[in-house]
Amino acid sequence: MNKKGFALLTMMALMLGLTACGSDGGNNEGRVEDTMETYFFEFTVNSAYLTDEYEGYTPAEGNMLLVTDITVKNTFQESIEMYDTDFQAQWGDDAEDAFAIPITTDMETFTEVDPIGENQLPGTYTLAVDEERTGELVYEVPAGHVDFSISYLEQFVDGEGEESTGEVYFVYFTAEDQTA
Repeated sequence: MNKKGFALLTMMALMLGLTACGSDGGNNEGRVEDTMETYFFEFTVNSAYLTDEYEGYTPAEGNMLLVTDITVKNTFQESIEMYDTDFQAQWGDDAEDAFAIPITTDMETFTEVDPIGENQLPGTYTLAVDEERTGELVYEVPAGHVDFSISYLEQFVDGEGEESTGEVYFVYFTAEDQTA
């Protein structure tokens, strides 16, 4: 399994565990325009809105699109590879499937799909030391929700190749409804 697929499965397992256990240890919370400082980078959710269409892409029946504008800045000592799946959207349901990853990843195959909008962040990109990048992450979410969070889970690999997780960062917000 590729790194992106592993990261996605790890994130899904974490979210299921948080939902089941109600754990809040190691969680960091913010709101729109708050800068979240992780071990590797800083990120800010600048704004968010709901729409019926994005650059010609329309969601499945019963869904809408959540478009978030996000800024990411590398604060680590070396270049880092970023994945759009590092940032997961959640909504108010307690259901185990109340989350989404950006539409630039096919959920069935975990393969990367090209961005459809010129402002959309790609599925994978590299940030140089101190480089900052702003772009949109687009999620397909169920209609009827306006309150969401975007989360990031720190993941580490030690010198022996052992993987572990760190803190979780949540940014909570109410998306502006721009649907028809």
